[in-house]
Amino acid sequence: MGWRRRIAGGRGPSGSGLTGDADFWTLCLVVGLLWWLSGCATVPYTGRQQLLMTTQGQEISLGYQAFEQVKRHYRPSPDPRLQEMARRVGERLARAANRPDFRWEFVVLENPRANAFCLPGGKVGIFTGLFKYIHGDEDLATVISHEAAHVLARHAGERLSQAQLAQLGGLGLGLAMSRASPAAGQAAMLGYSLGTQYGVLLPYSRKQEYEADRIGLILMAKAGYDPAKAVAFWRRFTVAKQDKLSLPAFLSSHPADADRIRAMESFLPEAKRYYQPPPEPPGPETGKPFYWQGHQNRPIKP
Repeated sequence: MGWRRRIAGGRGPSGSGLTGDADFWTLCLVVGLLWWLSGCATVPYTGRQQLLMTTQGQEISLGYQAFEQVKRHYRPSPDPRLQEMARRVGERLARAANRPDFRWEFVVLENPRANAFCLPGGKVGIFTGLFKYIHGDEDLATVISHEAAHVLARHAGERLSQAQLAQLGGLGLGLAMSRASPAAGQAAMLGYSLGTQYGVLLPYSRKQEYEADRIGLILMAKAGYDPAKAVAFWRRFTVAKQDKLSLPAFLSSHPADADRIRAMESFLPEAKRYYQPPPEPPGPETGKPFYWQGHQNRPIKP
């Protein structure tokens, strides 16, 4: 009993803080649940061990459901050339990913934002606003491979698992502080919330972004796209959005642009070991890279 009281700060049954066998065994139960509910997996290519409380089947099912909702919310682009470009690049990357259990789908959606996503199960959406930065197939491959890498590494399941673990941890803390004063309990919960958000979840999200960049370069190379072109694309994209307000790195879920580019340069030697140039030309029918003015139906000069 003495060592349990020392954990509680030495307070007795009438004091505040963690006291008595009931609180102690409740906390043990919460910790046990955290351990029992979690499982381990290995991220492909990087070999990192990750903690998961979801199955891949659950993640894929959620991805398919979410994609149907997205398609109901955004209409597909009527531009057949954009859709063909997405399909051509996407299918090449899908073959390199070697996930026949995925039902890959590549759709360009009408939205002015420069963004794209890949949901578990291989459902890829590309917003038309992104194409004003796309100068050819390799640029689009850079974006799709990064988003697909998140799925191959099961980052969505990992984030969901971390959120669930954080909630269980908060429950354990709430039980432990149940006999404390309201002010002490609120301070403890606020500290826990800020600590998990800025000390665990955001740094881990940035770690996942670096990992997706690393895997994405490998995926590009395996598909026959020069991974060095990814660095050139991110440099150009970074310059194009310099006028937008950026959060300090420690407050952001993404790494700072300069840090990210330096990391990608360090990943290039590994990715190039997978690279074999394809026999086919890099662009559409002409064999030359195709340039887009936003999502308008006309090419422009570089």
